[in-house]
Amino acid sequence: MKALILVGGFGTRLRPLTLSFPKPLVDFANKPMILHQIEALKEVGVTEVVLAINYRPEVMINFLKDFEDKLGITITCSQETEPLGTAGPLALAKDKLADGSGEPFFVLNSDVISEYPFAELIEFHKCHGGEATIMVTKVDEPSKYGVVVMEEATGRVERFVEKPKIFVGNKINAGIYLLNPSVLDRIELRPTSIEKEVFPQIAADQKLYAMVLPGFWMDVGQPRDYITGLRLYLDSLRKKSAARLATGAHVVGNVLVHESAKIGEGCLIGPDVAIGPGCVVEDGVRLSRCTVMRGVRIKKHACISNSIIGWHSTVGQWARIENMTILGEDVHVCDEVYSNGGVVLPHKEIKSSILKPEIVM
Repeated sequence: MKALILVGGFGTRLRPLTLSFPKPLVDFANKPMILHQIEALKEVGVTEVVLAINYRPEVMINFLKDFEDKLGITITCSQETEPLGTAGPLALAKDKLADGSGEPFFVLNSDVISEYPFAELIEFHKCHGGEATIMVTKVDEPSKYGVVVMEEATGRVERFVEKPKIFVGNKINAGIYLLNPSVLDRIELRPTSIEKEVFPQIAADQKLYAMVLPGFWMDVGQPRDYITGLRLYLDSLRKKSAARLATGAHVVGNVLVHESAKIGEGCLIGPDVAIGPGCVVEDGVRLSRCTVMRGVRIKKHACISNSIIGWHSTVGQWARIENMTILGEDVHVCDEVYSNGGVVLPHKEIKSSILKPEIVM
């Protein structure tokens, strides 16, 4: 089987992290976002992953070469010279996806984090005999999204309603699809939307089905959702393989600590924290609802909450970092500095407090 991952463009919503790495290579729970997807695809027998990309493909490919060998999976790029939306990339990669076997292929949005129930999706797709299956997830506020209206008994999609004013349903497109190769014949090589143009056409032919995604789902393409996604991911990890989570007197709730990280005395860590490889957390540090990426040093008695600390940054003694502060790569926060929602570009030194949310160039 094959899969196409829609990587897309510049990842502006996750800046300043995406100034250092393309968005799919930004760490989530201690490994690049896209690797969560590739590993799950490999588990259900996918042998080739095509990345649809229009920004820095060489960085992606060089990085993922290592994982090709480790996972035993082929990873190739299909590069857009102009943004082609969410359907155009399928037409561009048609030769890679349609190999004559007739096997369906996966299409994923690279920002989506979930439990990736791909085996159940394959089973459901084969049973209904339609042309395409989309995964849907239930949301509390459907009026903010495009809602998928479906037949509950069979899962057949009847129509799509964009940001409904009255309640028509609470299921939205989760950005995970399994498509027959015949779908490629419906797509022209031009900028086009799979959600707005291709799927409604298949639904009109009564060949589109939806499966409700079990477990959690999050689009982690922006900081607040990234932090929420981490909480949901760690909750799921607690249920599935709790042994991977940290334990001890200094740990509260769900915490993921890389084996090479060092944690000092008298710390209080959690809930919902990921600490990456090579990090040093000195004595008396307090961490909650945050991600600390590879090679970060957090000095004594610093306090970090609801924030993302980018690679190889330093947080000084008694510093306080909170309210969706994002430090880009190699940012150095001096001792006793306070950041309230500061967004700091890479390679900066912060000597004075950031008292209200702002971007520090």
